[in-house]
Amino acid sequence: MKFGQGLLVLFCLGTGSLQAQKVADIDGNIYPTITIGSQTWTARNLEVTKFRNGETIPEAKSLKKWENAGNEEKPAWCYYNYNSANGTKYGKLYNWYAVNDSRGISPEGLHIPSDAEWKILTDTLGGAIAAGEIMKSKIGWDNTADKTPFIPEFNGFSGLPGGICNHSGAFYGIGDVGAWWSITWSRADIAWSRNLFYNSKGVSRDGTYKRVGLSVRLIKD
Repeated sequence: MKFGQGLLVLFCLGTGSLQAQKVADIDGNIYPTITIGSQTWTARNLEVTKFRNGETIPEAKSLKKWENAGNEEKPAWCYYNYNSANGTKYGKLYNWYAVNDSRGISPEGLHIPSDAEWKILTDTLGGAIAAGEIMKSKIGWDNTADKTPFIPEFNGFSGLPGGICNHSGAFYGIGDVGAWWSITWSRADIAWSRNLFYNSKGVSRDGTYKRVGLSVRLIKD
């Protein structure tokens, strides 16, 4: 497998048979993974800027560019508040047209989770009413007591509150809300997402306009 198509790297933890994996995207960004029940998920928000074939995913650097991409149903990504410093901690926000593009946004061997696959995850973690508390990162949330410098976690889903870019290019929720796409759509302009909130232990399943920008996690084929 070529590195640019997604490279799996195995390493052992301790002396037992437990193994963890890392996967690289076409840009060379490395993502830890976590196996939860029968599924293996990336444990960090997606940061890729190219499709699997090497073509660029357009970056929206302004409110107008984001809005135009959505209105034209074209793929786009942005940083929260169009500030790359937010990407270092929370990753990028993508519209649904980017995650659903036929050129593929994920490395080979991984894919955007379906609505059903999200349900399997939350069911495994105790159901939607309780799974959110387990899925959240231990740090990075506004109500987290731990104020130590941010360090990516390699031992859990590590859901981060990366916020949301709405259809018009305005932002809200960083530090308070984490929201991730599914590949499953509920109607022509809406797809299912999963959301975590700072003040809730649950996981919310919501229909989200495809023009909105959310974080992205991947699941192993």
